[in-house]
Amino acid sequence: MALFRSALFLLLAVLITAPTGLLVTLAVVLPMRWRFRIIAAWRVLFMGLCARVLGLRYRVIGREHIPAVPSVVLSKHQSAWETVGLQDIFPPQVFVLKRSLLLIPFLGWAFAAVKMISIDRKAGKNALKQVEKQGIERLRAGYWVIVFPEGTRTAPGERRRFKTGGALLAVSAGVPAVPVAHNAGEFWARNAFVKQPGLITVSIGPAIDPRGKTAEEVNALAEQWIDAEMRKISPHRYPAEAHAVAG
Repeated sequence: MALFRSALFLLLAVLITAPTGLLVTLAVVLPMRWRFRIIAAWRVLFMGLCARVLGLRYRVIGREHIPAVPSVVLSKHQSAWETVGLQDIFPPQVFVLKRSLLLIPFLGWAFAAVKMISIDRKAGKNALKQVEKQGIERLRAGYWVIVFPEGTRTAPGERRRFKTGGALLAVSAGVPAVPVAHNAGEFWARNAFVKQPGLITVSIGPAIDPRGKTAEEVNALAEQWIDAEMRKISPHRYPAEAHAVAG
């Protein structure tokens, strides 16, 4: 059943994504708010497919921690789900993504039309400058910025070193950094065709005030909170630590 649902989901997702990507691209002559409205309509359809076809829903813990001003979200990255799911939770936003994704037909064109922050991962320090420059522009325009500090998707229970690009943006722009943990990878694994039904937990932590802090300090605070929260959300992924706490 999961295989059939996943195949049907993929078919329907392609059918709604291709024309939406083209429509957003054509809407480049219109104000940004119209492009985001088109994407919002697509997102409703996409999340509806997740719920009704895949049986995949989500709940949010800590919604009260979302600041009232445009901020930088530092999120755990386990699957493709959160690239859409986070749009359903936070105000209009842009993501930091690798530049090569802009070349994907329809989807990449839409990314470019809504001014996603595209970077060359091989550029080293220049990549950080790209995030900082473009990110400040987007924040000042009233948009949130979503950053995956680990840089790529990681399997549940695994982690990568947090990169400082998102924290540096928060410090440079003087806006809150909001840590986010979730367990989407438990149901929608990286590069997995078959998705499992279930309830994704998205946990939003208290916003980190960057004033008086370095990017490294903001990054460390976000990493510590996310790591600790992941152990609460997915305790079965950390059995040795759970046993130590119980002992």
